Amino acid sequence: MCPRDTLEALLVIPIAPVYVELTAPFLPQPTDPKPSETILALDPTVFRHPVRRDILHLCIVHHRDATRQGSASTKTRGEVAGSGKKIRPQKGSGRARLGDAQSPMLRGGGVAFGPKPRDFSTKLPRKVIDMGMRVALSLKVKENEFGVMSQMQWDLPKTGLLTKRLEELRLSETLFVTGAEQVPDALRLAIRNIPKVTVMPVKELKVFDLLKWRRLVLDTQAVDALEHNLARQPPRATAAAL
Repeated sequence: MCPRDTLEALLVIPIAPVYVELTAPFLPQPTDPKPSETILALDPTVFRHPVRRDILHLCIVHHRDATRQGSASTKTRGEVAGSGKKIRPQKGSGRARLGDAQSPMLRGGGVAFGPKPRDFSTKLPRKVIDMGMRVALSLKVKENEFGVMSQMQWDLPKTGLLTKRLEELRLSETLFVTGAEQVPDALRLAIRNIPKVTVMPVKELKVFDLLKWRRLVLDTQAVDALEHNLARQPPRATAAAL
């Protein structure tokens, strides 16, 4: 190791990992580690981020803007059907001046400055969205509403059996996130009719989902994916601190 590498190693401030006890899986396998005897060490830069309410607000507004339909539409005076003939002479009637029957001042006429279909989506830097994910994940850990399973395997597409298992695990109002490309068919079919629980792949996870659901449970594949995408370099010490 060269002197420069040695200095950089000394400048890195070690951060204690976040320790989480393993949650029992849906369908335990003989090769699975015992949940009560297994502690996971999570990346503190992902799961122990300072709470930033302003960042969460930006991410939620960004998400809700993108989900707006933007389909409201009204007709202008040029789009309303009818004759363009002037209703009455300009002068001599003693009444107000009027043009055609499509005037916005008249009942059945066009709408002045009314809404038209448009895109409400806004832009937000990728770094801000990533920080929002770190803040939301850290908030779940801080509130003790966070769990990790070794795997999310479920062989039978039976809602009743899975409901009983969730009651045993006391996992109601929970969002389950798997690191697989797609949710296994048996698990998807079994969980889709159970109220107040859902499952999704980690690639579809958003800040809005983390804040919407009271409890979050990941599998180890999802943890690896989140740490790979969101982990940051630990802070470095200043020269005065050495």
